[in-house]
Amino acid sequence: MRIRIVTPAARGSRSGNRATAERWARFLRAGGHRVTVATDYAGEPADALIALHAWRTAGAVDRFRQRHPERPLVVALTGTDLYRFQYTDPETTHRTMSAADCLVGIHEAVAEDIPSAYWDKLRVIIQSARPPTDPRRPVKREFRALVIGHLRDVKDPFRAARAARLLPGDSRLMIHHLGLAPDEDWAAAARSEMAANPRYRWHGELPHWRVRRALSRSHALIHPSLMEGGANAVGEAIIAGVPVLASAIPGNTGLLGADYPATFPAEATQTLADLLQRTEADAGFYNRLTERCRQRAPLFEPEREGADWRTLMDTLRG
Repeated sequence: MRIRIVTPAARGSRSGNRATAERWARFLRAGGHRVTVATDYAGEPADALIALHAWRTAGAVDRFRQRHPERPLVVALTGTDLYRFQYTDPETTHRTMSAADCLVGIHEAVAEDIPSAYWDKLRVIIQSARPPTDPRRPVKREFRALVIGHLRDVKDPFRAARAARLLPGDSRLMIHHLGLAPDEDWAAAARSEMAANPRYRWHGELPHWRVRRALSRSHALIHPSLMEGGANAVGEAIIAGVPVLASAIPGNTGLLGADYPATFPAEATQTLADLLQRTEADAGFYNRLTERCRQRAPLFEPEREGADWRTLMDTLRG
């Protein structure tokens, strides 16, 4: 099939949406499909359309469905679709969802966050992560916890730093934050936190290979987001064997499992501090987290994601 993948992120963008679209394209090309990735659909030849982001690609979905009412149309739901635009613009978001033959969610709890009328259309395909190239060797001079994510309100970027302030003096915990400051105000806030908090270091945006290396040298990942569609950082930590401490939002529990033992209520600084202290001091608890992540790792293998996408498109083709 000629498949067009539409994403709001332009070519060359460092956006996660663009990286996701390009990865899906590689998987589908490996299955013999001809795939183009673009930011819109304006009548170009296509036997099927995959729209990444229900609200932002609504125009492209409308045009494809009007031109080709019988051809396969897949809409992949992002975190902002699920947790923002369904409420701020439900008419547009649900119109796009209604037009789709299939809705793709990227974590296991998506069904809880969409109307029951769409459940029959839903297919969960968890985003994969590449296994690390470096052996896992956590540093010995400190108990290193990573925060991976840009400095944005929705990521609650300084929650881990605030929790670290509450740890006892004999703790060896250090927070290392990897992520872009989108403007000088955020950069100044990160520098101010570093100056006041000896347990926090902000490293700015790093190349992906350095992020993966940093994971292999760390003891844990902290993912405190307030809203999330299913973060790549969580999958990369799991497949690297790095225990995750995460806010108990659907985008995290849908990746880690509903009964994962190291989640905390969003914005709960003291609860996160208690969890950090236990993760550092209780070897049995730490080993249990490591084992739970090991058990979840097969869900994030690239071969699985690729096979799921090829099966889906072959099924829709009939």
